[in-house]
Amino acid sequence: MTGQYLTFFIAGEEYAIGILLIREILELGPITRIPATPAYVRGVVNVRGSVVPVIDLAVKLGLPETEVTRRTCVVIVETAALAGETRVLGLLVDAVHHVVDLDGEQIEEVPSFGTQVPSSFLLGMARAEPKFIMLLDLERILTAEEAETVGVSLAAAEEEDEEPEAVPWVEGEAAAEAATEAV
Repeated sequence: MTGQYLTFFIAGEEYAIGILLIREILELGPITRIPATPAYVRGVVNVRGSVVPVIDLAVKLGLPETEVTRRTCVVIVETAALAGETRVLGLLVDAVHHVVDLDGEQIEEVPSFGTQVPSSFLLGMARAEPKFIMLLDLERILTAEEAETVGVSLAAAEEEDEEPEAVPWVEGEAAAEAATEAV
């Protein structure tokens, strides 16, 4: 588990994922809702001509839906899908913090109590005085079957020519509430 990690905030807590899984970080733009997808799928975004599903990481972790603010962003990651393929997904987070170097001595085992998310979703907890950063295991959070299901759901919606609902991007704190209600 030694390596570099990108840290970000979800519901006031700091989390991290390995930097090698990350393709890029995008400012939140328009998200297009797709019918008949799981509740944690916020919709899709266009990343240089590719349709990328956006997962509300807070909802997937069992927390309240992410509130859209001017700091909300999408972390584009590659994760395993079925048949050894990779799937590109966007993770909706409250705000990106920074990249940290962690060694094995800084990483503790996950306690069986006191975390907001299921301990099975965590690789460990990194000491970052005076607090801890929770290290997420994307393979456990979004299984290969779920990643495949998200892809199949999106393809089915496209084939049925269902008209997706575009969620407009708004700027500023006052307008963020309106965007949250729309999403």
